[in-house]
Amino acid sequence: MTAHLVRRRHLLAAALLSGLALVACSKKEDTAAAPAASAPAAAARVYAVGTDAAYAPFESQNEKGEIVGFDIDVVRAVAGKAGIEVKFVNTPWEGIFNALSQGDRDVLVSSITITDARKQTMDFSSPYFDAVQLIAVKTNSKVAKLDDLKALKIGVQTGTTGDEAVTKLQGTNSPNIKRFESTPLALKELEAGGIDAVVADNGVVINYVANNAGSKFKTVSDTSFTPEQYGLAVKKGSTELLAKLNKGLADIKADGTYDAIYKKYFGTAPSTGGATTAPAASAAGK
Repeated sequence: MTAHLVRRRHLLAAALLSGLALVACSKKEDTAAAPAASAPAAAARVYAVGTDAAYAPFESQNEKGEIVGFDIDVVRAVAGKAGIEVKFVNTPWEGIFNALSQGDRDVLVSSITITDARKQTMDFSSPYFDAVQLIAVKTNSKVAKLDDLKALKIGVQTGTTGDEAVTKLQGTNSPNIKRFESTPLALKELEAGGIDAVVADNGVVINYVANNAGSKFKTVSDTSFTPEQYGLAVKKGSTELLAKLNKGLADIKADGTYDAIYKKYFGTAPSTGGATTAPAASAAGK
């Protein structure tokens, strides 16, 4: 090999190494100059709202299987004001409180009456509805007051305040108290003649009677029933979520949203303007 060829090879090698160094340097500089990729935004939390959707007009399922009703509209409006996202999950009444305590549900809305006993295991929002119990009987019944039910077969939904009222009247071990999974099932049994009366939330009873003219029911009120109030329930100690819900409730009461929802389901705005009073014989909580 001549000296000329050797020299030429050395020059080519040097040029190649220089080019590689420049490319490497360029890549390093480009990498340093490029902005760091932004981390993906955390998905907004969606709160699971448990509801026993067998309680029209407060919560039920329409022909499409969607959960609808007064309570549902109220919570949607509250969530909008509170800036949170919610999804509704049909949850049987018998397990609804366990679902909350175990963390399977974040909020409960199901015509739930605020009681001292329930306050021991869960927290409640400000009341959003006033309520009272109502008696349903056949039109030919002679029942005129709660006391008239003492020796009769009474249907109630298990674990509700109607159940508590009848248990107080007849005694814990009374064989005449017939418990059902839902109030509509109890009313069906009354229609069939298997029981003499049903004690339940008057909103549900009135709604059932209005939509089942063939049932031939009448309703009986009694002033001895304790007035009740509904609340949104959250797991004990959920102070941040509870504050958001209470703010949302206050906002929808203040701007007229609550009144509009109320009128949609009950035909009139709340009579007191306080956004929590039920129309005569229209609603009571579980």
